[in-house]
Amino acid sequence: MLEWDSQETPRLAALVCHPHPVYGGTMHNKVVYRAAKAAIGMGLPTLRFNFRGAGKSAGTFDGGRGERDDVRAALDHLAERFPNLPVCLMGFSFGSWVGLAVGASDARVSALVGLGVPTNTSDFSFLKDIQKPKLIVQATRDEFGPREQVEELFAKLPEPKQIHWVEGADHFFTERLDEVQQASQEFLKPMLGDA
Repeated sequence: MLEWDSQETPRLAALVCHPHPVYGGTMHNKVVYRAAKAAIGMGLPTLRFNFRGAGKSAGTFDGGRGERDDVRAALDHLAERFPNLPVCLMGFSFGSWVGLAVGASDARVSALVGLGVPTNTSDFSFLKDIQKPKLIVQATRDEFGPREQVEELFAKLPEPKQIHWVEGADHFFTERLDEVQQASQEFLKPMLGDA
């Protein structure tokens, strides 16, 4: 699902990756929708897609390996539609682990946003040398990414980096999605210059 205002001249595009497909994650997840809405609201062409085996996508879950290929294919699609336009890669939960791993090493990606990073189950050490702008938006009561673990990860990341804590929220940012959307927009603003 690619959304953008064709009257705008974009300076940046966004790719948003969804949570774990085995547990019902799709591109229509509320957090993914709000991240996409944040980007679209800033004038960014924004692509959401379903990983293999999710929703109506063909294939089967591949433990993150094939899903990384899915992210690369989505980046290829954006590059084809919007040549030479840098991309902000955003991902929620499983989508943050898979998406940011690809975005960290792909030159087309200029910024990374991890929403609800699942540090309990996933290794984010691939970010330790990445000097692209990074934002982590994390709930203080996230059972998959406890505050102490996320703070430890964040401390190891090089600048530029930001973290936004959503106080009292759970992993799905229940009843706090406005704050997730706003934090994402605040991160994107400086990348758009005077636009």
